[in-house]
Amino acid sequence: MGNKQTIFTPQQLDAYQDCTFFTRKEILRLFDRFRDLAPQLVPVDYTNQPDVKLPYELIGSMPELKDNPFRQRIAEVFSEDGEGNMTLDNFLDMFSVLSEMAPRDLKAYYAFRIYDFNNDDFICKSDLEKTLNKLTRNELTEDEVRMVCDKVMDEADMDNDGRLSLEDFQHMIIRAPDFLSTFHIRI
Repeated sequence: MGNKQTIFTPQQLDAYQDCTFFTRKEILRLFDRFRDLAPQLVPVDYTNQPDVKLPYELIGSMPELKDNPFRQRIAEVFSEDGEGNMTLDNFLDMFSVLSEMAPRDLKAYYAFRIYDFNNDDFICKSDLEKTLNKLTRNELTEDEVRMVCDKVMDEADMDNDGRLSLEDFQHMIIRAPDFLSTFHIRI
């Protein structure tokens, strides 16, 4: 009866609940998912907050990400090291933001970061081209990509500076009713 394994302290679980959109049960389920990726690396007992990072290759191979053309960018944006290697905190943050419970503004902020390939805090034409090529799996011609990118810039670049700021991007997302239903992962 008394041999139930303690994974987190009550304070750790409270903290995870406070900074995610998950219940205790969902947090424990996500911990199991994290641990299942590399049971030899991830200890069962997290009460001493071990410094464990799972390599991108494991994160990118998860069923929720493996077919996503942005899997590497998603992992890079949510990882502390910017290379896609994730701690449990990074992993929970990623799933939290991509959950159905996360608000539109938070999702838009992270979508913006994912599409900002050169990490300059703007989405320029080059970022748009990469985004479009990933979305279409390189099936458009260069002219088609250029035409779509020009159209997006014309419609979304509110200050006409040739690049999209976070504010421009959020304004564009408001007019995209399917954004919330497509920018998520089920747990």
